[in-house]
Amino acid sequence: MAEMHLPHAAGHEENPEVHHEGSDVNVRGIFAFAFGLLVTAVVIHLLVYVLFRYFTAREAHAVPAEFPLAVAAGPQLPPEPRLQTSPRQDLNDLRTIEERVLTTYGWVDKNAGVVRIPIEQAMKLTIERGLPVRKAEDNRR
Repeated sequence: MAEMHLPHAAGHEENPEVHHEGSDVNVRGIFAFAFGLLVTAVVIHLLVYVLFRYFTAREAHAVPAEFPLAVAAGPQLPPEPRLQTSPRQDLNDLRTIEERVLTTYGWVDKNAGVVRIPIEQAMKLTIERGLPVRKAEDNRR
């Protein structure tokens, strides 16, 4: 445990020749060092700032001019397949097309005479006509 240090009563000093040392810490030297450190940091930051400005200016001059033919051609699209730019709109368009195919009449193959009919009409026809069933002799195999 730490000892309790109480102020000494007058005349009861155990070691009267021991006093406070005034030369232990050089406060002026500490403040001078801190000031020098601050000045050095500011100078370094300014030098780095000037260096980056120099690099930026040098890089701006180093960029080659575009070719006149490339500028005249304008922006070109990349080859297929391209990435979707609006996937939600693409999905809505797909669902609209699918809905139209399922709910309208149309030709599938005009030369072969194959048509499509609305899904509701197809289900009604299936209920009326029934599904194909195997004969009893086919079930034994």
